[in-house]
Amino acid sequence: MRQDELHPAPGSKKAVKRFGRGYGSGHGGYAGRGCKGQKSRSSVDLPRGFEGGQIPLTKRLPQKRGFNNIFRVEYSLVNLSQLNTIKKDTQVNLETLVAAGLVKTMEKPVKILAVGEIDHPLTIKVDKISAAAKAKIEAAGGKVEEPENAAKAE
Repeated sequence: MRQDELHPAPGSKKAVKRFGRGYGSGHGGYAGRGCKGQKSRSSVDLPRGFEGGQIPLTKRLPQKRGFNNIFRVEYSLVNLSQLNTIKKDTQVNLETLVAAGLVKTMEKPVKILAVGEIDHPLTIKVDKISAAAKAKIEAAGGKVEEPENAAKAE
């Protein structure tokens, strides 16, 4: 096979529509642009989504979405069952949790949740703790302390 013998597949090549070349072409008269108006002119330059001066859909939609609470505090969550990996009678704070691999970052405050059981006493000193988790820790012989930098709720 030579290069001069190559041909496109049948039906893959189409003739370009030639607008405004008389009625015999099928695209004469108004040349597919309809009758009068801004979009029929030669110099139409409208932005995408333009609705003739009406507030566009893209600008109307944000009013109907939800909102983001700027005061929301994102916590690193630790379950009670995860604390079983820490040695007995240890003081648990942010640094020990990061060292144990239970918390990935020191940027977020930590909250202990009552998922699972704890089987040895620990001294817990984190930003927040659920009431059920506090009860389980104290039942196991541990204690919960307030951190120095904790904000007092009034």
